[in-house]
Parts: sequence; C-alpha cells; structure tokens
Amino acid sequence: MNLNIRQDIGDFPISLVIFAGIAVFLILRLRSVLGRRVGFEKPPLPPGQMQNFGGGPVLDAQAGPMPGMRSVPDPRSALGERLMQIVNRDPNFDPPKFITGADNAFRIIVTGFAAGDRAALKPLLSENVYHTFESVITAREAAKERHRTEIKSIISANIEDAELIGDQAAVIVRFTSDQVNLTLDAAGNPVVGTEAVTEIVDLWTFERNLKSRDQTWRLAAARSG
Repeated sequence: MNLNIRQDIGDFPISLVIFAGIAVFLILRLRSVLGRRVGFEKPPLPPGQMQNFGGGPVLDAQAGPMPGMRSVPDPRSALGERLMQIVNRDPNFDPPKFITGADNAFRIIVTGFAAGDRAALKPLLSENVYHTFESVITAREAAKERHRTEIKSIISANIEDAELIGDQAAVIVRFTSDQVNLTLDAAGNPVVGTEAVTEIVDLWTFERNLKSRDQTWRLAAARSG
C-alpha cells in the first residue's frame, strides 16, 4: 500500500476535496430523509399563484400502517403521461399520495364489507358499487351469515392504468394481498372460505369528476387480477 498521500490534486488542496465529499454525503442523507421529486410535479407557478399542490385529500380514508411495496409509473412512460394529464387538470392529484390513499381505502372497504359496515363503505364507493355491496350485505344478514376477513398484509399496490375522459378521471390500482376470508352460518360453522392465508390479486378502479369540489376518489369497479 502506498502511504505517500499527496496534499493537493492539481491546483485544489486536498482539504477542499474532503469538504466537498462531506457536503455530498450530507445532501444525500437529507434527500433520503426529506424525500425526492418523482417527476409528476407541475412546473413552478408565478409568484402569488402557488396552489396547494398535493395537499388535499386523495381518498377519504384514515391513515394506517403501510407495509409492502408501492410504486408509481415512470412519468416518461405512456402510463406516466396519462397520469400527468390528470395532474395538469387537478392541482390536488399527486400519484405517490394517491397510492397511499388507495392502500388505506382498500383496507377500509375490504374490512367494512366483511363487517357489513354501510356507514364506512358509502363515502368510498360509487353509487352503483355501493348498491351492489349493500345488496350482498343484506342477503348475508337475511341468511344469518357473517363474513370474517383479515388482511394479513398488502404485498404490493401499484398503479396499473389511468384515463381521463372529459372531466372524468379513472385510475386502476392492482393490489396483491394476503388474506383470510371465511363465511360462517348462524351456528358459526364455515360455509365458504378457509382459515388458510390466501394470496389475492384485485384490480380496483377509482374514479373522480375533476370539476367536483369533492376530492374523494371512489371505488367504481373491482375485479380479480
């Protein structure tokens, strides 16, 4: 090993090189703590016209634990460009915050449907989806059955597609989760389902009219992925 350390590099003292390295390290550490831009941000607005970009509610759902992988598309991709169309129309739409809200809404809707909690479901569902869910809950109650669902983990939640038609925006999210689903009869005996943990893939479509003052993105369609 050569122990003869030079005191300068070209015309620059070695001390400046060391300080520059420390500065770069601190900047990288700050970025890891404070977060970084993902490419969907709007260009800066003129002074006095700054809007509350990304500050409004995405889904009317309470915050909860967020394990698992969540990602947003590259803004330069075809899907990223479609998301950018929504960003340009809606100053409150922010894809990373949206996927966090979608994750929270998924938990509330899945557990709310199992529990027959109409009050929790109604604000998060479109009118048609709510009527469908409500009819299933009513039939379950009439049969004196109860459904038990446990979300063990949400493995991933990723934006699958997006579309803007006129003022109506739609974003499809693919959820992969580990769940226990079991339907019990009046005596507590299993009717459908199992106690075993099952991996389930769902494709949920969230919609919102961008002209509406209501910032809630509601579940408008759901299917297995």
